[in-house]
Amino acid sequence: MKIKETLKKGFITDNPVLVQILGICSSLAVTNLMMNSLVMGLGLMLTTACSEFMVALLRSYTPKHIRMIIQTFIISFFVIMMDVFLKAYWPDMSKALGPYVGLIITNCIIMGRCEAYAQNNSPTDSFVDGISYGGGYTIVLLMIAFVREILGFGTVFGLRVMPEGFVNWTLMVMPPSAFFVLAVIIWISQNRVAKKAQAKGGKA
Repeated sequence: MKIKETLKKGFITDNPVLVQILGICSSLAVTNLMMNSLVMGLGLMLTTACSEFMVALLRSYTPKHIRMIIQTFIISFFVIMMDVFLKAYWPDMSKALGPYVGLIITNCIIMGRCEAYAQNNSPTDSFVDGISYGGGYTIVLLMIAFVREILGFGTVFGLRVMPEGFVNWTLMVMPPSAFFVLAVIIWISQNRVAKKAQAKGGKA
């Protein structure tokens, strides 16, 4: 039951992007194509899960006054592993994501979950929490990328889906479009939450 509740929090009720408004920089920077967003999201999800697992595993042996340094070191290790893997086996994707893979180290989502959750829970629960919050981040990235790619390029994961004659929206290819799309998604999400709260209040 706890696993189910944890997954629900990260994906829906406490989504790091839609509710906490964290990880905005990367969610705006790599969402022009769905494949880029998927790789970035999965990378952050695995980094968050593995980092939380290690922080929870080592917390009893970590002096409190240097715990943030240790957390940063652990996160850096997994980010470097991801970066090296992409450069070795998927160089095109590594170039497409550019510096944003390295910037995962300073991502607020990972640091926040390591400090707020992994420091007080078991390694297994912390790993699930990392999957949950990293997965919630990934879902939002894919939602933004879906709108931008289908309207900007007429494709989904590189496959043509729009009919011939469809005029690509140049605006959607440009970085500022991510602000508009994310704002609309957050507005819809918050509006639904507000309506549910009103409905519960009315029943009460």
